[in-house]
Amino acid sequence: MPPLQLTEVGADQLNALWLRGGFPDSFLAASDQASMDWRLDFLRTYLERDIPALGPRIPAATLRRFWTMLAHVQGGLLNAAALAEGLGVSGQTIGRYLDLLVDLMLVRRLQPWHENVGKRLVKSPKVYVRDSGIVHALLGLGTTESLLGHPVVGGSWEGFCIETLLAAAPAGTEPFFYRTSAGAELDLVLRLPGGDIWAVEIKRTTAPKVSRGFHTGAEDVKASRKLLIYAGERDVPVAKDIRAIPLKRGIELLREL
Repeated sequence: MPPLQLTEVGADQLNALWLRGGFPDSFLAASDQASMDWRLDFLRTYLERDIPALGPRIPAATLRRFWTMLAHVQGGLLNAAALAEGLGVSGQTIGRYLDLLVDLMLVRRLQPWHENVGKRLVKSPKVYVRDSGIVHALLGLGTTESLLGHPVVGGSWEGFCIETLLAAAPAGTEPFFYRTSAGAELDLVLRLPGGDIWAVEIKRTTAPKVSRGFHTGAEDVKASRKLLIYAGERDVPVAKDIRAIPLKRGIELLREL
């Protein structure tokens, strides 16, 4: 069963859903503190009881540290060597931990666009803790104010939007990101079942604009549609054939396909 979606709770609850995440008991809690308490209990029972019941013999404290390290670099490129050094384990062990969390649908490993465009492409995947509420619980961010003042705010918003858009996308949609060594970058590339390619930029801002790297990336992947998902409430043009839209409108566009 998927987590609560924006269309189910209403666009006016966007910030609450982002802060608390999509687990119903967390989202529907009587207060932000009660929501945080539920998520901390979830983390504890998942690590101490549920994961061991599935077979893996990984110390709960070690796996929690690993999960927290992923939350700190939410939306960043996977750097297995740095994670291994921080935990004092091998790169192979990091791969095993990551595979476990991906298989349990707790973490998303977003693969880079791999088609040959004649440019040097970044080949490491990006990693996201899939539920934004779990990101914030791991980092101790219990209120919107504390979240907005934390360095993870951009990565958290990006991951939240990606999960929301993919939940609305047609079955068979393939997600990627795109980045070249020269600086061209797309936060999300959607290859739709019919073959169309959408280039998506995601920004936690109310003054939307796209970089030159976005234009270059959209040309490289031959995007048929270019969108900027932002934190505002209106659909506004930001450049030729590019519109800035709220997350709710992005969901609608995908569901219309």
